[in-house]
Order: sequence, then structure tokens, then C-alpha cells
Amino acid sequence: MQKGKVSVNTENIFPIIKKFLYTDHEIFLRELISNAVDASNKLKVLAAKGEKTGQLEDLKITVSLDDKKKTLTISDQGIGMTAEEIDKYINQIAFSGAEEFVEKFKDDKESANIIGHFGLGFYSSFMVAEKVEIISKSYKEDTESAHWECEGSTDFKIKKGKRKKRGTDIVLHINEESSEFLESGKIQGLLSKYCKFLPIEIEFDGKVINNTEPLWKKNPADLKDEDYLAFYKELYPMAEDPLFWIHMNVDYPFNLTGVLYFPKIKKDIDPNRNKIQLYSNQVFVTDNVEDIVPEYLMLMHGVIDSPDIPLNVSRSALQADGNVKKITGHISKKVADKLNELYKKDAADFETKWSSINLFVKYGMISDEKFYDRTKKICLMKDVDGKHTILENYIEDIKANQTDKDGNTVALYASNLDEQYSYVQQAQDKGYNVLLLDELIDNHFVSNIEQKLDKVQLKRVDADTVDKLIDKDEKSESVLSEDEVTSLKEVFETTVDAEKFTINPVVLSPNDNFITITRSEWERRMSEMGSMGGMAMFGSMPEKYTISVNSNHTLAKKVLETKDDDAKKALLNNALDLAKLAKNLLKGKELSEFIKRQEAGL
Repeated sequence: MQKGKVSVNTENIFPIIKKFLYTDHEIFLRELISNAVDASNKLKVLAAKGEKTGQLEDLKITVSLDDKKKTLTISDQGIGMTAEEIDKYINQIAFSGAEEFVEKFKDDKESANIIGHFGLGFYSSFMVAEKVEIISKSYKEDTESAHWECEGSTDFKIKKGKRKKRGTDIVLHINEESSEFLESGKIQGLLSKYCKFLPIEIEFDGKVINNTEPLWKKNPADLKDEDYLAFYKELYPMAEDPLFWIHMNVDYPFNLTGVLYFPKIKKDIDPNRNKIQLYSNQVFVTDNVEDIVPEYLMLMHGVIDSPDIPLNVSRSALQADGNVKKITGHISKKVADKLNELYKKDAADFETKWSSINLFVKYGMISDEKFYDRTKKICLMKDVDGKHTILENYIEDIKANQTDKDGNTVALYASNLDEQYSYVQQAQDKGYNVLLLDELIDNHFVSNIEQKLDKVQLKRVDADTVDKLIDKDEKSESVLSEDEVTSLKEVFETTVDAEKFTINPVVLSPNDNFITITRSEWERRMSEMGSMGGMAMFGSMPEKYTISVNSNHTLAKKVLETKDDDAKKALLNNALDLAKLAKNLLKGKELSEFIKRQEAGL
């Protein structure tokens, strides 16, 4: 029997492993099974090169629990190790078997597909085990089985083992603090999470738990729509069918495979952002991919698999990594290419999908210049009547009728068709088209469009009176004298809260509303952006409105001619309340009193 000390640089290596090597202790199972897969893949490579003779036989990995002994065992039938190799690869932590193996066969594409990204790997077992055993027999002929033991200190023992067949058993004697890992349901859940798509069969409780040939590893030419839909159900059993998908298969200048799905997004449901799973050579790594997938595509679902993404590193290192940047750019380009392909193939069908995908597209156009350039010709604008038009075409279509005196083409929009219905009607009565921009992101989107397109402005229909929304410098004559207009303004100013409302007499058609309440486009946008993005100086701005009084309306004369103060006050309050009601500003006590007045007049 050999005794010795694990060769490390500090006596404190095991406390460090137990507490700080990984955030979640459950990762140990992923690490150990990854090593078992690694050992199996090595054997395949050696057999392919003729360095291993005979049949490979079954390479299945088995996971088993023993309640009485309080052990969890991971068994493989891979390359195995001699006592000398255990001493080298386990006791001398500075060496990495996987790295040495890849270096030896680095020019061979198949052999390079070895899981070697997980750092100290095997030693993660001491996070949950008070004692760990390795019983291993090498594939090499005329070698003896070896049995290694360690109880979480730098002391170890190696003796002759009893294993008769090639492969390795890792036996974990689970400590009291980690007794949950002796529960069958817990292990089943971890295997499903981390090992669902590993390339070597994994058996637990008598059943194979993984799909060794997941869809993303197959040739897209060999797959049908039904295959992609079935795989989506495998990933998300309770989800609706996706709208469409993208199959990625890149081997240069980086390695990337995967399938990304566009889900149906419903406005009344807060979408789950952690629906993209990251794998490294079919080993699950994380579903938090915000530093790899562009932010605007985080609502997508699916799988990406790349051995070129560094694992277990800081966010700053990940963001600075050259391969990660290339992968992020490639994913964005593939999505934009797919959108253009779908539009060219069937524009009408693309329109039906727009309500679900416009959030992706608009967010991408705002945050990524390249994505904007790639998608601007398929970005649809939908008007209040449900008609869709490409953004660039829409601006051309409205230019003749909706250009103001300064040469700006003004696109009008509504954000809530029910609340802004009267304003929309006034604009349409003028012959203007009105867009429907009712997504949360649209406030940012309209500002972005104005920055990108020269001499184009977007204004919400309730930002001003209809004549001022698109000011064509058309003068109308007032039926009131200047003194009467001044008197009309003064009467209203004595009735409203001056800190919240500004009175603005305007000359409109007698058929237009007597009173229109508006809030300036700029002030409203700043306030909304502040509320959404933490711009405190704007988010806390008091709401101020303009009350535009139409001096040509018949009620203007009536207000001036009414001498009884109570009657005049009742007339003004009623007219103001009706305008507030149209603007959704009549609430609480004011709404209750308005209703009572109306009921009293019945």
C-alpha cells in the first residue's frame, strides 16, 4: 500500500474547495459525470487511432445510491487509470489529464472534443463528501486495478483494487450536511438539469436519463419542422409552439451549435428571461446567458452549445473574451438574417407574427447599430386600423399630407387606443394616419427613429391640438376679439390649478372640441423614460398639462355671456370635467362629484 500527501501548494486547499470552488455544491455531480464522459470519449479516440484494441463494448455511465452505506457512486467504463496515473492526475493537482490528452492529439478534430473546462473537477466532490474513493482499472493490458482513498485532507492511500473490468468508480461517502444528495429525487433532478443531453448514456434507477443525440448536434438538412417542434416540447413541455427557429452550426472561426426559438409573447404575461440554456459539449452550464446572448434577444428560447466560451470566469473576463464577442455578433446576425428571410418568403405571414416579435426587433434596433441596419427594411409600423407598412415606406407614404411648415414629416401615434380615441378621431378627420405604438419599449423606439431618420418627428395624438401637432402655419380667424379672448383665458385661470394646468386659447374650427387637454411630447417622454430607466430628475417631474380653449366654439361665447357666477362656474366645471374625462384625468373625488352633477341634471 502506498501512502502520501496530495501535492498542492497549500495545506488549505480542501477548505477552499469545499467553500469557494463553486457557488452551488450541486455542481459536483456535473463535474464527476463530465469526467466520466471525458474518460469514455478518450477511449473512443484511442480506439479510432488504433491505440486501443478490441471492442469498446458498452460505455454507459451508471449513477447509484446506497442508503445504508450513505454513498453515491458514479461508474464509467472508459479509459480507466493505473495507480501511477491516479498518483499523477489526482494527487498532483497541477496536472490535468484532459489538458495533456488534448495537447497530445490537438491536431485531431475528434479527439479535441473533450470536456476539459471545469477546473479542479474531481475535487468538487469534497464539497459534499467526507470521504472519496476511486476504484479504477486501466484499458491497458496487464495492468492492475487501483484503489485510492482520501478523507478530505492532504493525506491519501493507494492500494490494489478489486475492479475486474476497465473503467472507474467514484464513491462519495456523503457528509451529514449534504444528506440531500442521498435522496433519489434530488439526484434525478440534478441529472435532468445537467446531464440531459450528454453524449454517453447515463443510467440511474435502471433507466437511461439522457438524449445522447440532441437535435442541435444533427444536420439541419436532415430535420423537419416536426423535429424542431418535438425538441421544443422536450425543452419546454408546457409552452405553446414557437413561431419559428434558427439552427446554428458554425465551426470556424469559433465552434457554435444550437437552436434558438422565437416564442409567442403575450402582453399580459411577464416573460421568463432565463429560457436559453448554455452547454459546453452537451454539458449543461447555465441558463443565465446575458453576457453571451445580446440583451434584446434574451426573450428567445432554446440551446446554444460552444466549447469556446470560457466557463467559471468573472463577468468582466467573459465580456472581454474575443470568442464570446464573435459568438454574440454571430447570433445577432443569424437572427436578423432569419427575419429578413421570413419577410421575403411571405410578407403576409410575417405580419401575423409581428405582434410577438416586434419587441425583439425594436429593442435590437435601439441597442445595436448593426442590428438596426440589418432589420430596418423589415421593421413594420402598424396603424390604428391594423394596416402594416415597412417603416421607410410608411414615412414616404405620409410625407405629402403630414409635413409641417418646417419641412418635418410628422408621424402621429396612439399608445392606448381606448384612452386616446377622441384624439385619434380628430386626427383622422383631418386626413392624417395614426400609428398604434402600445408596447412598453415604444417610448424609446420613437426617440431612436427620430435620431436615425432625417427630418422625421413622431408625436402622440394627445400631445397638442390637432392643428398644432402638424403645424402647417394655416391661420384661422377668431370670432372673438382680443379682449374677449383675454377675458376667456382669465375666467378659466380662476377655475383650474395653475401649478398643474396652463390655459391656452386657440383658434380652431367651431366643429372641433371646446376644450382639449394635452401634455407636451417632450415632457411626457422624459417622464416615462425616467420611470422606466431610473432617470430620477425626469421621473419625479410633476405632471403639467395644457388646456387649449377653442375660442371659435359656441360655448366660448356662452361662457362670456353668462353673468350669473354660479351658472358660469357650473358651465366651466362641466366643460373641464368632460375634457378631463377624455384624457383619463377625472378620478376620485372629482369623478364622483361629476357623476352626481350629471345625475342631478337628468
